[in-house]
Amino acid sequence: MLKRNAIQRPHKKKKGQSTVEYIVLVAAVLGVILVFLGPSGVFQKAFNSILGTGTGSMLNLSNRLSESYHN
Repeated sequence: MLKRNAIQRPHKKKKGQSTVEYIVLVAAVLGVILVFLGPSGVFQKAFNSILGTGTGSMLNLSNRLSESYHN
């Protein structure tokens, strides 16, 4: 009976990421999330600015329509 793969090749050692690298990666992702989505983050400030501009514009238009209706 013939044996297949009679010559065994040494297995290549695969280097995986260590636990420390995963912890650093998770910490970096959490840091980015806190910067952009936190209460005083860049994203929150931009969102509040846009929301304030839109609300102010609607209030201004509402006041102008109300004044034109009463005159």
